[in-house]
Amino acid sequence: MKHSNIPIFIPELACPHQCVFCNQAKISGQMSVPTPEEIPAIIDTYLSTMNDGREVEVAFFGGSFTGIPLDLQEHYLAEAHRYLREGRICGIRLSTRPDYINDGVLDLLKRYGVTTIELGAQSTNDDVLLASGRGHKADAIRRASERILENGFHLGLQMMIGLPHDTYERSRQTVEDIISLGADNTRIYPTLVIKGTQLAKRYESGHYVPLDLPTALSWAKDFYLRFEAAGVNVLRVGLHASEELTPERSLLAGPYHRSFKELMMTEIWADILAEKLNGYNHQDMILKVHPSQVNFVWGYAGKNKRFFEQKDLRVKLLTDDHLGKYEVQVGSC
Repeated sequence: MKHSNIPIFIPELACPHQCVFCNQAKISGQMSVPTPEEIPAIIDTYLSTMNDGREVEVAFFGGSFTGIPLDLQEHYLAEAHRYLREGRICGIRLSTRPDYINDGVLDLLKRYGVTTIELGAQSTNDDVLLASGRGHKADAIRRASERILENGFHLGLQMMIGLPHDTYERSRQTVEDIISLGADNTRIYPTLVIKGTQLAKRYESGHYVPLDLPTALSWAKDFYLRFEAAGVNVLRVGLHASEELTPERSLLAGPYHRSFKELMMTEIWADILAEKLNGYNHQDMILKVHPSQVNFVWGYAGKNKRFFEQKDLRVKLLTDDHLGKYEVQVGSC
């Protein structure tokens, strides 16, 4: 069944300090914080376009929700919970910091039907966390994850690649830690240099070099496949497209692309096709793949299609619902 979130962004609300990379208002493209009284109008607007039987969750994103004063948390949650009681949504999810999880908060979230808590883990390496200004160590991520699971919530652990002092090996260890901590969902975000952040100052002074796009795609591809193999649902790869995330507005540097995930999936299929079609040249052939993968098989801007042309392969692409996500059948015309 199709699943959608109704995103309600609360940029930087309750954050005790800004991490070096963070300017949530510009990243989300939203400069103001909605009041609890505005929540029903937001939900109603989204629900009016989601009447096809899909599962819908209300999602509080963009800040440290559980750091808000408890009475304000309760006000926000009560507005969303009414839709849950009426059966118009199937759950409530929120994002927060690992060091803003405690028993009182968890009791409140259970009372109002919160189903999933996503922690902005970003990294499980203490050196990376310190250099990124996160204000806590990896132990805080582990403790919060344990308490969330013990209280019956679904656990999400978001990660960022290319943070200060990050390496491929450190990010790979973060992936393994997210899996071992019991997360059932994750998000992979590339680190961008946003104007007005501490990271922007480091970049301009030459003390921080962001990942280039090919490197970020290579890392994301490896991590995405590892999460899939472990049964962790990757909810997003790359940041939401936003008018703010352009060089003319707020983006200073970093591996941003509006179609980051499509680029990554193109690379995944480039590897699959190179292995599967090794030895094939100068012939007509039929490729069968799952319908969901057709665009990725051809590739972003036709990249993989050009691979066929370079090998002088005349390919007819067909679909088969019974094939696995990365399964491909090769036949002759």
